[in-house]
Amino acid sequence: MSVDLSIVVPTYNRRETLEVVLPTLLEQKTRVGFEILLCDSGSTDGTAELVKRLQEAHPEAALRHLVGPNRGRSGARNMGVSEARGKLVLFTDADIIADPHLIEEHLRFHRDEQCAVVGREVQVDTLEEFERARADLSRGRTLHPDSRKTLSWLYFLTGNASVPTATLRQVGAFDLNFQGYGHEDLELGYRLRRAGLVIRYNPRAVNYHWHPVGFAEKCEKMRLAGISTVRFYYKHRDIRIKLLLGWNAFSMAMHWLLSHCQWLLDWVRRHSESRFWSEILLQYHYLCGVKEGIRTL
Repeated sequence: MSVDLSIVVPTYNRRETLEVVLPTLLEQKTRVGFEILLCDSGSTDGTAELVKRLQEAHPEAALRHLVGPNRGRSGARNMGVSEARGKLVLFTDADIIADPHLIEEHLRFHRDEQCAVVGREVQVDTLEEFERARADLSRGRTLHPDSRKTLSWLYFLTGNASVPTATLRQVGAFDLNFQGYGHEDLELGYRLRRAGLVIRYNPRAVNYHWHPVGFAEKCEKMRLAGISTVRFYYKHRDIRIKLLLGWNAFSMAMHWLLSHCQWLLDWVRRHSESRFWSEILLQYHYLCGVKEGIRTL
């Protein structure tokens, strides 16, 4: 079977979500040949057994289980890029449920031009919310309005993005120096744009990000993203990276104020159930990461 598109899914001990996610990829409504590359960083939770069962249930499908060392999401995705047989690579994740027409919607844009495509990623906390969002997309939490046509590298999010395989290999795929959380996909998008690739937005290429995150975890992710922002900027020395990612004189002054006024920081924490103050607190943790990155990178 010829392969037109390779779906790359990085994973590490995510069998529970893969039980739901992989069938939605195996049952895509498309006439083109495609393969699913499950890029495994050494799972020990029975992922291999799940893959074997699905391979037996879908003998016609090209579901490949690639196992390698744990080099983070960048390393897992790069393993998929290097093994991909399709002319296009579609990136998604182990906790993202695919719409039945996801592949066809990505291919529809690639047939007209050489470009990258980012689809609509709907955020859901539970399978019940997924069912409601699938029944009525207008109720889903999404990042962009349907009217958007193109995106900057700032929105190149690899939970739902496709790129010509040759171009990925040409620019070097993901940078393995991005091992912590955040920005390995934006940094790749930055290099793709510098290589002249337009990033198109297709709101009909839908998937559902099934990943509830508690507030403490959000704070830690923001700290790690701050460190990644510094790595991103130091690599390219482009002032737009700092400005677009919220590293500026005003934000650093706000961080200084909260860092030196413990009573104010405590007050913000007590009021973090408010959306406004929770965003202030998340930004505080993000800038803690920025300062940590400046000291250590």
